[in-house]
Amino acid sequence: MSVVSIAEAWPVAGRPFTVADLDRMPDDGRRYELVGGVLVVSPRPSNPHQEVAAELLGLLRSRCPAELRALHEPAVQISPDTEFDPDLAVITREQVNAPKCTEPPLLVVEVRSPSTALIDLNRKKAAYERFGVRSYWIFVPNRDKPELIVFELHDGHYREVAHVRGEERFAAELPFGVEVIPAHLVAGLLPG
Repeated sequence: MSVVSIAEAWPVAGRPFTVADLDRMPDDGRRYELVGGVLVVSPRPSNPHQEVAAELLGLLRSRCPAELRALHEPAVQISPDTEFDPDLAVITREQVNAPKCTEPPLLVVEVRSPSTALIDLNRKKAAYERFGVRSYWIFVPNRDKPELIVFELHDGHYREVAHVRGEERFAAELPFGVEVIPAHLVAGLLPG
């Protein structure tokens, strides 16, 4: 795998992007993801976004059983034409040494950004559902009104099982027991 310019990585006209094309994209400060052969480019997450993701990663890691690992921005390859870099994922220890997650993570978390809100709630949610990700969380990092929306897989379809705000508590059971309070995750952010 060699890194090239965007122009060199771009597929031949008329051919959709593949994961192989995506692997050749340069590390230029943007986030490149692939949805059904369509390249989705977004800016790297902001500092407030990263702060919230780091707080949640710390919380997950502190409760994670030894056979599981919580990772920041792992590559999750769903198919030859769909790959995401979720903010966080919980995977098995066996998956840690692989270059990408090609098996469904047990949990995927997206910290919502204005530029990705619709993709997170629609395309990514549908792709993770088809892939078999058991639990999908979307965290809204609004300093004054933080929210956590939780979807769990039941009979092959996501069902919203929780929507907590502010100081409300969510007691997760999947993929392991952990309590999440949205206001605690944004506590490190300065008032806007």
